[in-house]
Amino acid sequence: MNHLRFAYVLVYATVMIFLTACGGGGREKNTADTTLTDTDTAASSVSATTETNTTITTPQNMMLVRHKVANFSKWLPSYDEHDSMRLANQIHSYVIGRGVKDSNMVVVALKTDDPDKAKTFGKDPSLRKAMQKGGVTGAPDITYVTMTYQDTVMLQSDVRSWTTFTVKDWDTWQKTFEAGKQDRIDNGLAVRAYGHEADDNKKVVVVVAVLDSAKAAAFWKSDMLKQRMAEGGVVGNPERFLFRVVKRYK
Repeated sequence: MNHLRFAYVLVYATVMIFLTACGGGGREKNTADTTLTDTDTAASSVSATTETNTTITTPQNMMLVRHKVANFSKWLPSYDEHDSMRLANQIHSYVIGRGVKDSNMVVVALKTDDPDKAKTFGKDPSLRKAMQKGGVTGAPDITYVTMTYQDTVMLQSDVRSWTTFTVKDWDTWQKTFEAGKQDRIDNGLAVRAYGHEADDNKKVVVVVAVLDSAKAAAFWKSDMLKQRMAEGGVVGNPERFLFRVVKRYK
């Protein structure tokens, strides 16, 4: 009998220890804390996914415009006033930049839904009149581009390099360019976008963020880059224009 009583006591003690460990021994479970923890975990997962998924490889048709203005402060309101004109032609403002050396040299990047409409709009006399009204001086340089790669991650630096050049073969150049990713990172450069002219994939456009101007300047003059360009089939010398992003549109 004593042995049986001892067994009952042992079983009872074991059950109580188990319930206490699970939080059921007379202690109310804090459901609010659990909900908060689950929410935080979900938010962290979403945040991590958002941070790592910043690249876009779906081709994006764009219209790149570069011109000089008499006064940027007067030009910008005039540009924004004519947004309805652009939207009517399925053209959407994306980024505006100002030259590093000449702040009145303006870069305008626009996304286009219909490349043909964009080209027609680019030749429309009403566009020239609107530009003249805004203080644009000289003839604008308009390029229609298909961006095949974009990285939308936000960076601290707003300085960009817009480089254009000719290659012998797009696929060869792209493979060589991708292989040089670490070289660019080590020299203070981060690719923002690259692609080619809409009607000629041998005319390449590359936009990079300049994170370290001293390293970047040295890299652009380096034998390492010259070798990469030769391997990629770059013809002649690239044309590089430095600008600072001053306005972004959604």
